[in-house]
Amino acid sequence: MISALKRLLLAGSTLALLALPAAAGEWQLDGAQSRLGFTGVQLGQSFQGKFEKFSAKIDFDPAKPEAGGKVEVLIDMASAKTGDAQRDGSLPGADWFAIDKFAQANFTATKFRRTGDNAYEAEGTLTMKGVSRPLVLPFTLSPDGAATRAKGKVTLLRSDFGVGQGQWATDQWVALKVDVDFDLKAVPKG
Repeated sequence: MISALKRLLLAGSTLALLALPAAAGEWQLDGAQSRLGFTGVQLGQSFQGKFEKFSAKIDFDPAKPEAGGKVEVLIDMASAKTGDAQRDGSLPGADWFAIDKFAQANFTATKFRRTGDNAYEAEGTLTMKGVSRPLVLPFTLSPDGAATRAKGKVTLLRSDFGVGQGQWATDQWVALKVDVDFDLKAVPKG
């Protein structure tokens, strides 16, 4: 569960940073209108959760994605909530997120490419629980008034990041695959 949450949080953060701008330059994340979520499976039953605290620094020009830019997403792992008291109480522990040692996860992307109309990929690194792995995040951009929305989803393997230890290390109780989704709203800075 926790690794799925971490992956979702990281993926969500990464996508949020990449997908927000609709014009060149820096963007300000509207945290109140943004969501970083995850979906996992425990004992064959799907569950959803979200990270209530995350931030993003976004410098991205959708008109020239290959020209560079940078997105940095920080996720407060203690803010993962699923609405289930037992699950939420377990996630911060050593078997899952180990927040006493790894309070944050982060995603940093510096390579971007257009994959279609309003569709992009951000190539970067996701670091969770002290483990860094390359990650490609697909996302779309769409106008939302004066703002831009970035939406996307990626599937992570929690075991790649050491999320789920002991009896949770296999998929016997909790699936190894976790979907991370994001819906981020941002406005141009300045």
